[in-house]
Amino acid sequence: MESSSQKAPVICTYVPQWPIYSLAWSARRDKKSRLAIGSFLEDYSNKVEIVQFNSDTSDFTTDSRLIFDHPYSPTNLMFFPSEDVANPDVIITSGDYMRIWQIHDDRIELKSLLNGNKCSEFNSAITSFDWADFDVHRVVTSSVDSTIVIWEIEKETVYTQLVAHDKEVNDISWGWFNIFASVSGDGSVRVFDLRKKERSTIIYENPMQDCSLLRLEWNKSDPRFIATVGMNSNKVVILDIRFPSTPLMELSRHRASVNSISWAPCTGRKICSVGDDSRALIWDVVSKAGNGPENITGQTEPEMWYGSVGGINNVRWSPVEMDWIAIAFLTKLQLLKV
Repeated sequence: MESSSQKAPVICTYVPQWPIYSLAWSARRDKKSRLAIGSFLEDYSNKVEIVQFNSDTSDFTTDSRLIFDHPYSPTNLMFFPSEDVANPDVIITSGDYMRIWQIHDDRIELKSLLNGNKCSEFNSAITSFDWADFDVHRVVTSSVDSTIVIWEIEKETVYTQLVAHDKEVNDISWGWFNIFASVSGDGSVRVFDLRKKERSTIIYENPMQDCSLLRLEWNKSDPRFIATVGMNSNKVVILDIRFPSTPLMELSRHRASVNSISWAPCTGRKICSVGDDSRALIWDVVSKAGNGPENITGQTEPEMWYGSVGGINNVRWSPVEMDWIAIAFLTKLQLLKV
């Protein structure tokens, strides 16, 4: 990681047995620095592994009993989003279905398989989901069949299902209670309010004709801001929901397609983006935001950057130890101290 201060970087690497894509950090107080990694194999049989990191010694601890089989490559992974140890120790995965897995000290068991299609035993592929710490009773999923499903996760029942877009829904993110946003193959960012299920608000449309938006993450700490990324785009578009349709800023220092984005927790000032250019860029967004798009002038520069040896597939900022970021590329999980 390089910056103007030129501090010596701390980079810790774990090499699993397979290429990886999906990442998740645990938020539990008793399981700090625990991660889940999902394999990326063009095969029905894939894997999810739980890995424990010790930030004091920079060592990883693994246990073969905490590796489980997963049908197809998981599109997303999330632990229960709370530090309270009284909550169940579970992890949710998405892919052909959404699955809830119970984590024990010596094994991981499938607790539930959730099918949002009431009319069939088959389920449209789930592209992503979100489970916010401010609304742990609900999980929202996005699907290739253009629908969004909100689950009452404790009851394992569908709260509601919406036809959300004209094409496949690629990503989804909670903003705050009852409010979430999604992006789609139709090129739009739409905001939904569960109190008015029959309508949504388009707050941004990709200026490139017929070009899909692939990634979306709402800033949970400062819900004025949403970040999104288009297909085959080197730009991260930052939106301020107070000024819809006009991007607050475009972060365009990647040299190839951006694959994933992750806001810093708690303060929400910074965002990390990773891409096919083998770089992770950290941007200080909020301090440059001012009072609207008209205040942004010139090219926004990243505050820090890190170069890997391969295109970076995914990034997740730790919700507990906020100076650590996880990235996935090739057959490597790397943790970066920033």
